[in-house]
Amino acid sequence: MPDSPAGPPTPPIPLAELLAREELGLRRIAGPEHADLLWVHTSEMADPYPYLLGGELLLTAGVQLADADTYVARLVQAGASALGFGVAPVHDTVPAALVEACEHHGLPLVEVPPETRFTAIARAVWRLMAEARHRELRRVTRAQQALATAAARPDPVPAVLRQLAVQLEGRVALLTADGGVLHTAGGHPAPDVRAALARLARVVAPAALPGTPYSPSRKPSPSSATDSRGDTHLFAYALGGGQGLTLVLATPRRDSGDHTVAGIAVVLLSLLTAPHQGADAAGRSAALVRLLLGAAPQDVAPLLGDGDGDDWTVVHARRADGTPADALNAGALGAALGSALSEVDRDTVRILLPCPHEAVAPQPGWTLGVSGPAPVTALPDADTQASRALGHAEATRTPLGTHRPGAGGLASLIPADRAEAHARTLLAPLTDPLAETLRCWLSLHGSWDRTAVALKVHRNTVRQRVARCAALLDTDLDDMDVRTELWFALRGRTP
Repeated sequence: MPDSPAGPPTPPIPLAELLAREELGLRRIAGPEHADLLWVHTSEMADPYPYLLGGELLLTAGVQLADADTYVARLVQAGASALGFGVAPVHDTVPAALVEACEHHGLPLVEVPPETRFTAIARAVWRLMAEARHRELRRVTRAQQALATAAARPDPVPAVLRQLAVQLEGRVALLTADGGVLHTAGGHPAPDVRAALARLARVVAPAALPGTPYSPSRKPSPSSATDSRGDTHLFAYALGGGQGLTLVLATPRRDSGDHTVAGIAVVLLSLLTAPHQGADAAGRSAALVRLLLGAAPQDVAPLLGDGDGDDWTVVHARRADGTPADALNAGALGAALGSALSEVDRDTVRILLPCPHEAVAPQPGWTLGVSGPAPVTALPDADTQASRALGHAEATRTPLGTHRPGAGGLASLIPADRAEAHARTLLAPLTDPLAETLRCWLSLHGSWDRTAVALKVHRNTVRQRVARCAALLDTDLDDMDVRTELWFALRGRTP
């Protein structure tokens, strides 16, 4: 079962929970009691090793079972979690050699009675996984709300650390770049655990050695690291903000949602510990205030200047799984792209990137649309470009869509003012929604379904709008010459 990009991965299912389903009649007859199941796979191959991912409950009736010891050894080598053997129609009982091999190699062996179908076992595992994921999502949601509430307190950093310690039932600490302890919360781990946490912190922040000053130009290192000491699980996360701070945790468990909860805390702590805004950030804040008070964009452009030509790029983003974004998601995505200027408009995150900047890269769990560079006075046009690019990316199921300028090729042979005048005359009968629908439909090669996805309307609505365009323009949209002329006009038309 693939994991959703939003939220924690699906927790593994303990074998004991599956065995507890009385309607299945399963019985463990060899191997250890404990096993974590991630998948269910059925195979009658003599050697299914090449087709296993690890973590499977492999179901078989033993059609090609020859050498039981070799067979089980290969399953263990592939990382299978357990073996389910179906009694009948091939074998009346589970072969004794298979029982002995599973006991020898430490692989749980489950007897499947004749009346239980393999599909029923798979369905039961998927149901248990869905229930576990739902529980984990609820836990993560409660933790996110608790951490956000803590971040709003007068002493936000200690409050977030205390709440994180409660949520993970462990010890947390915030370390400085030289290894000093800023804040702690939770229990008091043994000296060897504290020493291991300090070493782990140096993995994500190698410059954080005693007596070594922090340097922003140090060699890049992993953003997180894990380790363990006995039954205690250790984590270290580097905070953003350029301060060289590290969050370390020691917890009694390592559940699938723990990394998600810790990641939320890392984002909050990075924002809370970031240095106060400098002159550039203050200038941008002043520009935003002036815009809110009615100043014209050209009047505040000098305050927003931060690159060659004072150009900006607009990015639109939506969660790939369709879940709505919030301010925390927007801030984290903006930070990943290198900008603190982000906001959420319903289900869409909008981000401003000053030029020049690194090429926008796809982000896991997101679908992005990127505009072309634009000055402050043309940001509304860039916003439209990003929106169109995002719609195109969603329609074509690609993680990143970029605006393609209309300049170049045959279009560049016509002066821009004449192209604009022709477009206005030709498209005069169309309202903006109709013109945008026609433009999107043509850009997606006349696909009703893809256009519906891009515009977030029903495909019948697309058909009705395109038919209305044909009627208003009194033209045949099946004619390639007509489509070509309309496409040039729509690209030359100012949004």
